[in-house]
Amino acid sequence: MSAEPRRAGKTAVKKVPLGTRVISVLATPFAPFLGLGLSYMLFHPPARAHHKKASDFGLPDPEDLRVPIGGGKHIDAWLCHNDPRRLVVIGHGIGLSKSASLRHAKFLYDAGYTVCLFDHRNHGRSSRDRSLVGLSDTFTTDVVTLVRALQDRPEYASAKVAVYGFSFSTFPVSYILRDDSVRIDAVICDSGPGIELVPIFRNFLDAGLLPLPKPFTVQPARFGVEKVLCAAAPAMLRAEWPPPVSENYTKVPMLFMAAGDDRLLPPSSIEAFAELYPRTEVHVLPGVDHLQGMKEEPEKYSSTVLDFLSRVLD
Repeated sequence: MSAEPRRAGKTAVKKVPLGTRVISVLATPFAPFLGLGLSYMLFHPPARAHHKKASDFGLPDPEDLRVPIGGGKHIDAWLCHNDPRRLVVIGHGIGLSKSASLRHAKFLYDAGYTVCLFDHRNHGRSSRDRSLVGLSDTFTTDVVTLVRALQDRPEYASAKVAVYGFSFSTFPVSYILRDDSVRIDAVICDSGPGIELVPIFRNFLDAGLLPLPKPFTVQPARFGVEKVLCAAAPAMLRAEWPPPVSENYTKVPMLFMAAGDDRLLPPSSIEAFAELYPRTEVHVLPGVDHLQGMKEEPEKYSSTVLDFLSRVLD
């Protein structure tokens, strides 16, 4: 998902018709239920087919992987084999799938890296999971399980591994460092994560990225939706956020690519998160919107990521 960039200058305040306000008042008792529904929908979005394939970006046909994650569920992944000593595991944004990250996989593959793109559970071709709580650990488990499965293969047993997240998936790929049972050599985050969780869900509403019927976009119904969404969504994640500074957070280098015009996860929030940990780099792309760095500044974006990886994995 991407938000429209802020416009310069003063924003005109739209006058809300009296009829809309009256309907909003009548709708207010239903606002908490809508807030709960939106919280669930964020982490359990409607199924979305892959809109691109590897060959569309000049990548070789990948190996299809189905990695079990317990309970009869699996993670679906594409593995593009290249240098077995250097492996990058790539996530995606919320409501998207691994096909949304093929542009990034291409420049990494061309630089010689083996690339593994995956669908988080409830996304793409991975299994649906209707769990309501503990979702932070659940989505992080997706990444941990996939990395372990790759490291269990003889050709990648000694590979250096970077995990690469986008917006939503920047949270589990950075949260993974809490787990000492899996070896991670580097973390890359695009458009996230932020220092606080609650503002992110409010920003989703402000950016118009959630399906709100018109009466719920104005007060007083809007207040009820926002109040419940900003309480329920973090409760569903049940994360220890930001993660405490454990040993892995002092050793593993992390790169944060921030979009200068990002309304969902502004650079200030990303920079505040990065300041908590000693081995972090933040690069802000001015004039760029959420998750649009590779599209709008491809050379600067790819060269920054490749320079980082060459220093920490090679």
